[in-house]
Amino acid sequence: MPTLLRIDASARTTGSHSHELGDHVEQHLLNQQTGLRIVRRNLATHPVPQITNETIAGFYAPPDQMTEELRAATALSDELIAELKSASILLFTVPMYNFSVPAAFKAWIDQVVRINQTFEIVGREYRGVLDPGTRAYLCTSYGGFGYMNGPMQALNFLDPYVKALLGFLGVSKFEVFGIEQATMPDVVVHHTAQVKAQVDAHFANLVSA
Repeated sequence: MPTLLRIDASARTTGSHSHELGDHVEQHLLNQQTGLRIVRRNLATHPVPQITNETIAGFYAPPDQMTEELRAATALSDELIAELKSASILLFTVPMYNFSVPAAFKAWIDQVVRINQTFEIVGREYRGVLDPGTRAYLCTSYGGFGYMNGPMQALNFLDPYVKALLGFLGVSKFEVFGIEQATMPDVVVHHTAQVKAQVDAHFANLVSA
């Protein structure tokens, strides 16, 4: 069964532009994939805790040295990684906070980027272990303008970071849809409509390909 893992990282529980855009992408995915199963993680309502000293110790402990305490410390990581590995499609709704990802999303990342679980070292190479056929979508929003292709692009550490991270884990099929000027009510509605039209065109091209 095809599975979509959706991670919502906005601190907003209402009125999130990235979440709204994610809903639009999700509906296209549902229309495209019969019987699509959806696993959801909303990091605002159910935050993932920061990793601790015990978590890190458990990540690197050999199997025969895993104590009950270390197993407990890595249990959530195991659960999140199982969700990640089971997904054939990834959907992240992640607004830009201060030029990068929200802390809530970084906490999720730190739980799932794990040696011998989502990546491995072979000789002197790092290799991601996620299915290379996995598709990933990032729906984001920026408070100002020029972050995607303009004067603020050099300060956009969100999109390149997420793309590099997923590539490190083995995912190369990556699409970004972003709404700019999200803090400007007089223009954000127009920008949202434009980006949703881009989403529509993307999925129309997939169908016709």
